[in-house]
Amino acid sequence: MYHLGGVGVAGSVAESLWKAYRHADAAARLALIEYYLPLVKRICGRMSISLPNYIDRDDLESAGVLGLMDAITNFRPERGVKFETYAVARIKGAAIDSLRQMDFVPRSVRQKAKRLQTVIQDLQASLGRSPEDFEIAAELGIELKELDKWWQDVQSITVLSLNTPLDREEEGADLAAILVAPTDSDPPTRLLEGERIEELASAISSLGEREQLLLSLYYNEGLTLRELGQVLGISESRASQIHTAIVLRLRAKLS
Repeated sequence: MYHLGGVGVAGSVAESLWKAYRHADAAARLALIEYYLPLVKRICGRMSISLPNYIDRDDLESAGVLGLMDAITNFRPERGVKFETYAVARIKGAAIDSLRQMDFVPRSVRQKAKRLQTVIQDLQASLGRSPEDFEIAAELGIELKELDKWWQDVQSITVLSLNTPLDREEEGADLAAILVAPTDSDPPTRLLEGERIEELASAISSLGEREQLLLSLYYNEGLTLRELGQVLGISESRASQIHTAIVLRLRAKLS
C-alpha cells in the first residue's frame, strides 16, 4: 500500500509510482490518483472563480478526478509529452463537460455573449484590427460603464471554452486545453491541428502585449485572476473583464 503523506522528493515519488503502475500494480494507480489530486484541485479552483456561487466545487472536482483517471489510463510517455501537460486537457475537459450538462448559463447571457462576439467580429473586419472597448460600446449603443457590466455578465461563458456553444447546435474546443495541448497524434487529445493552430497563433499575436502576457500567465503559468491583477497593477475584477474580452476577441477571429 502506498502512502504519499510527508514525501519530500516529488519527482522520485512520481517516477516510482509510474514504474509500479506500468507493472500492473493496482495500488500504484490509486496512489497516482492521490498524488495528482492537487492538480485537479488547482484546475477546478481556478475555474470556479468565475462561476456562479451555486455551482458546487466538489462536483467540479469529482468530474476532474474522472478526467485524471482517464489521463492516467491513456498516458503514453513514449510520445515525449509530460504527464502534467497531458492531464490538464483531460481534467479540464471532464470538468467542462460536467458544466455543460448542468446548462447553468442563462439564455439571456448566451445571447449577450453572442451579440458581443458578432460586434467584435464585424469591427475587426472593418477596422483591420482588434477593436477598443470604446468602439465596441459605440457599436452596441451603450456607455463604457455598461460594457464593463456586459463583460462581467458573460465571464462565466469563457470558463467553459474558447468556442463555448452560444447556440446548442454548436461545438467548440477549450482555450486552456489548446494552449497547453500535447503535440501527440492521439485523436482524443488532438484538439486543433494545422491551419487551425496557425489561425489561433495569428489571433493571439494580434493581441496587445498586456493581453498576451495575461494569457500566458493565466493558462501557462497558472496564476489566478487575483494574482494577475497584482502583476498587472489592476483589480481582480478588471483582470477578469480583460480575460473575458480576450476570449471573445479570439472567438471572433476564429469564427
